[in-house]
Amino acid sequence: MNDATGGQAHEEAHGGGLGTRLNWLRAAVLGANDGVVSTAGLVVGVAGATGSKGTLLTAGLAGLLAGSMSMAAGEYVSVSAQRDSEKAALEMEQRELMEQPEAELEELTQLLVDRGLSWDVAGEAAVQLTERDALRAHARVELGIDPDRLTNPWHAAGASFLAFTAGAMLPLLAIVLPPPSWRLPVTVLSVLAALAFTGWWSARLGGAEAGPSVLRNVGGGALAMAVTYGAGTLLGVAGV
Repeated sequence: MNDATGGQAHEEAHGGGLGTRLNWLRAAVLGANDGVVSTAGLVVGVAGATGSKGTLLTAGLAGLLAGSMSMAAGEYVSVSAQRDSEKAALEMEQRELMEQPEAELEELTQLLVDRGLSWDVAGEAAVQLTERDALRAHARVELGIDPDRLTNPWHAAGASFLAFTAGAMLPLLAIVLPPPSWRLPVTVLSVLAALAFTGWWSARLGGAEAGPSVLRNVGGGALAMAVTYGAGTLLGVAGV
């Protein structure tokens, strides 16, 4: 029984680590995708109004900085709230373990039974887990929290900032580096190619079919660029 319990714990720990890495990777892909779409829409819209390289560069850099800082701040606030909730849940669980240990042991046993163990085996496993580290056992089995791996808002903010910046650099460079006559087609083609890749990769991470994800991603990006370019052109013609 000890070997089986140890093997199960190892698999759960491994699965939890893998799930965490996939979530971070998926967030990075989506952050880069946001950087591509929002910056592409901005610079293409400005390109519809003016062909000034300086103006395009200024607008692109402003959009990159504003977007990356906004993403980082939003992620920091969101993950901080999640971390506070995790800490509060752990503190409550600690109080319950101190005030009613027998009830908590029975609850842990029932949770293990719900996972497929017999009552006798679950009871023995619950006792051993409680003797080893009661809070960690309840945190993982009952709450789905690893006390040693609480979400870090600074890591999340930094990752979002870098992912958005990496995505935003593509349309920014594509709009300012080529000759004036090539700026728009190079930007549009490079952006659509990048969106096709991020759509395919996000679908792969989620285990979904790639085709619909790629079409949604490319279609949304194309629509965003078309709308902003049209608006920029109208504003340019109007002399606004």
